[in-house]
Amino acid sequence: MSTFEERELAINPIVVTSVQHNTQVVSNIRNLTASLFGVAAGTLGLESYPGFIFYLVGSFIVSALIFALRTDGKPGDYFHRPLGDLWGGDVFNGLSSFVLTWTLFYGLLRA
Repeated sequence: MSTFEERELAINPIVVTSVQHNTQVVSNIRNLTASLFGVAAGTLGLESYPGFIFYLVGSFIVSALIFALRTDGKPGDYFHRPLGDLWGGDVFNGLSSFVLTWTLFYGLLRA
């Protein structure tokens, strides 16, 4: 670790419980919005690749909103690895919730 990083940690220490809480909050937001995107994709009747693209675009929008509204453009103050935790962290973890609600609502409305 360089002296700059050591000095930065001495001035602004990382509180592990706060970082874990922030990561858990983002995970909960992603899981909830993944289900909501699944409802929307099933209601719109999206199939195959357009449905997955809908999910990825929606996840990117959610990440941008968290970046702009919750972190005030400084995710390094809230996350240990801002790029990984905020932009790509739980995108694929919410995929199963998305597919489940997507197929449920598609089947209910198209059957």
